[in-house]
Amino acid sequence: MSGPIKDFAALKSLRAEIKAKEEARKAAEEERLRREKESRRDAELFRSAIGEVAPLRSAPKVQPVTPRPAPIARQHLADEQAALQESLSDEFNVDTLLDTDEALSYARANIGPDTLRKLRRGHWVIQAQLDLHGLRREEAREALAEFLRNAVKRGIRCVRIIHGKGLGSVNKEPVLKSKVRSWLVQKEEVIAFCQARAADGGAGALVVLLKA
Repeated sequence: MSGPIKDFAALKSLRAEIKAKEEARKAAEEERLRREKESRRDAELFRSAIGEVAPLRSAPKVQPVTPRPAPIARQHLADEQAALQESLSDEFNVDTLLDTDEALSYARANIGPDTLRKLRRGHWVIQAQLDLHGLRREEAREALAEFLRNAVKRGIRCVRIIHGKGLGSVNKEPVLKSKVRSWLVQKEEVIAFCQARAADGGAGALVVLLKA
């Protein structure tokens, strides 16, 4: 029983870390707003104290034209914050959460066994896929997080993740196979996944079901 407890404790610690970062960001934003409010108040007090003033007359001056800095898109900032909250850990041990069948299927606790059966049989049409061939671990992790985030935005339910069979790697071992499963379990939008059918990639791919 020590294995699952350790895994859930690690997941809980990860969520606590993300929550702490979010709280720190909110605190920094509140402090910035407070300082801006104080600055506006001081400026109003200064203007009230000196009263109306007239500018001194001076000869016209040529003002150099300087380009204004490009505004930072709000959506870009939102995407960066989402990426921070969706950071994935390589230390998360998923083995104890997977079914003991040969396909190492997974479904969240509130998902009935019928969902996995339908997923294995191809009940849901694969609407998008991500091929991780040739990517390093860090690159694959970032690509997977971005792919799932975009899939949820587009309302996609079923996707295929191609991690490969490891035929071209050292010792012919599928390096990304276990990592991809571990990363998927940590994503809240993922409710189930299983090994793809032979026609869809077999042992070299996973079919993933996302939240509606």
